[in-house]
Formats: sequence, structure tokens, C-alpha cells
Amino acid sequence: MISRTTWMEQFFQLQEELVSLLRELTVRESPTTEKAAVDRLGEFVADRLRDLGARVERIPQETVGDHWIATWGDPEASTRILTLCHLDTVWPLGTLTRMPIREENGRLYGPGVFDMKGGIAILLGALQGLRALNVRPPHQIRMLFTSDEETGSETSRPLIEEEARRSHLVLCLEPALPDGSLKTFRKGVGDFVVVAHGRSAHAGADPQRGVNAIEELAYQIMRLHGLADPRRGTTVTVGWIQGGTRPNVVPEYAEMVVDVRVATRAEMDRIEKAFRNLRPVLDGARVEVRGGFNRPPMERNPLMVSTFERARAIAAELGLTLTEGGTGGGSDANFTAALGIPTLDGLGAIGNGAHALDEHVRIDSLPPRAALVAALLARWTVL
Repeated sequence: MISRTTWMEQFFQLQEELVSLLRELTVRESPTTEKAAVDRLGEFVADRLRDLGARVERIPQETVGDHWIATWGDPEASTRILTLCHLDTVWPLGTLTRMPIREENGRLYGPGVFDMKGGIAILLGALQGLRALNVRPPHQIRMLFTSDEETGSETSRPLIEEEARRSHLVLCLEPALPDGSLKTFRKGVGDFVVVAHGRSAHAGADPQRGVNAIEELAYQIMRLHGLADPRRGTTVTVGWIQGGTRPNVVPEYAEMVVDVRVATRAEMDRIEKAFRNLRPVLDGARVEVRGGFNRPPMERNPLMVSTFERARAIAAELGLTLTEGGTGGGSDANFTAALGIPTLDGLGAIGNGAHALDEHVRIDSLPPRAALVAALLARWTVL
């Protein structure tokens, strides 16, 4: 086995290349809603993968950027590791003009640099380092790059789940927690649309004929807030609401979008049932519910714990200390963990400011992170 010192030195030699690559990824702005822009980034990543010896397949999409699957490692291997990265960001085209890429105090700033172009750079760096060390993983490595994670992974979820079912381990290159911890639990995410239908009337001359849809939603808001259970990690947030036409008209229509986060499948089932069972309070009103959970919770169950412990042991072989934590946000790892596939999440860059103006990565974290991902690909044993 290659010594710890030799392994780590190889990846620290790549630091300047990793920073340069991350700059190249970031300058290619890729908001989810701009298919052509996301495709340009995908083509750039595909070219880099081919340079590293991967076989690359493009999966065309009509309304979002194309998805990409690359295969690397032993093509005859009976075991498979799946890596997950997303190409899209939340930042609109032109953000670089007001939020330019810059280095400051050992940090690289820029839109999408942390979430999750840093993860893409780390994965590509892991492959580059393994090639330089002449280490070929004993597994078939399948690398999936998707284009719609930031809007719920609607088109990519079937592909993610299909690939995960064939895999023995999933590595998600989403950002780490600020202290570098992996994410061993994530909340499930739900977006529910609640619509109230009433009856319009003149607010001054004939209000009794009306049924106020906004008032109906007010009753429903109080009901829904009662479903929250902070002790169980369940939150219910009305984040957007609209209704009515003019101040002197009893509104016949109103709607709201409700964000729900849950830590367990049991809570997900409870909340789902409660939304589907909403009934109107006002006579003559009608309530309609659309949407639902788009990501199941990633629970810290025995499989998650044992998977993390094995990763921690591999990290220790490199002299790295691996810690764990969790978050209320979701990722594509939610899907794979819910299928019962061993999953490691948060293997991407260390930094902070996802979706914020101070989004950044710690430059000195890139080499050890790439070294860790490379070790997981090369040293993971399937039980």
C-alpha cells in the first residue's frame, strides 16, 4: 500500500491545478433555468473526464440541462461506486459582474464555487491523483452529473435512483459542513401548495354573499403551524401567499406555498396525511392541496452510522480526522439513502455561504478532500 506521506503529498501537489480548475468551473455560470449555459458547463466537465480516461455518456433533456454519466475504473468489476454531482447553481447569468471570482485570505469566492462546483473539482482531482499514483480502483466508478438539483431534481431523480440501485456505495460531493464534517442526516423536504376557493362579492354593499378565500387560508395557516414539532425536527413554514383582486372585493381565490422539513419517515407520513386531510372552515369554501415531499429524509440509521465509521477509518489511514453532523437542507443523497444504499454525503468542499453573496471555499481544504475521495474510491471494500 502507498504510504500516507506519499499519498497526501501527491494531492497537495495538485492544489494550484485544483484552484485553476475550480475557477474554470465557476466562470461558466450555470443557473438551473438556463439550459444552454448548464450544457456548456457539462461539455467542459465531459472533456475533462475524457482526458482522465473516462467513458462519457450524454443524456439529453428538453427543458433543463443534459445529464452526464461517466465510467472509470475497472469496467469488468462486479462492484460499483456511484458519485453524485450537480452542475446547476442558483445564481442567474451575469452574477459574476457583481460577484467576481476572487482569492482572499486563503479563500476562493464566487457564485457556485461552494455549492457545488468545488465538489466537481474535488472529484476530478481525485481521479487525477489516482492516475498519478498509478492506482486503479477495484470497482467500476460511475459518476453522475445532473442539471436540476437546485430545483428539486425532478428530471434526474429516476436516473439517480436507477444508478444507485446498481451500486454498493454512493459518494455525494455536496459541500461539507462548515467544520468539514460529513452529513450523516438530512431532513426530508416538502413543498405543498394550498389553494382556497371562495366566492366573490362587493366588500361594502353585499359582503355576506361572499366567501373570503384569504380568510380561509388564515384558518388553514393556524392548523398547519400546529403540525410543527421542533422536538422531532419538524418545521412548517408558510413562505409565500397571494390572493384577492381589489380591496373592495371579497376574494374568491387565494393560495400559499408551505415549506415542510422532517427528520424521519414517520414524520413525513404524518405530515403528508395531515395535508391531504385538510378541510375548509368557512361554509361555502373549498380547499385544494397540491405538491408534496420531493425528497425523503436521510436518516442517521445503523446503516448510515456503519458507513460513516468505515469512511472514518479510511480517513484515519491518511492522517485525516473525519467528523459528522447534519442539516435541514436536502440533497440527492436523500434519494439514495432512502433506498437503503450505503451513502456518504458532504464529501465536497469545505467553506461556507451557499446561495449567499459571500459564498466561498477554503483553498487549503481542496487537496485533502480530493485525497479522501480518492482513498474511498480505491480502498472501499464491499461487505
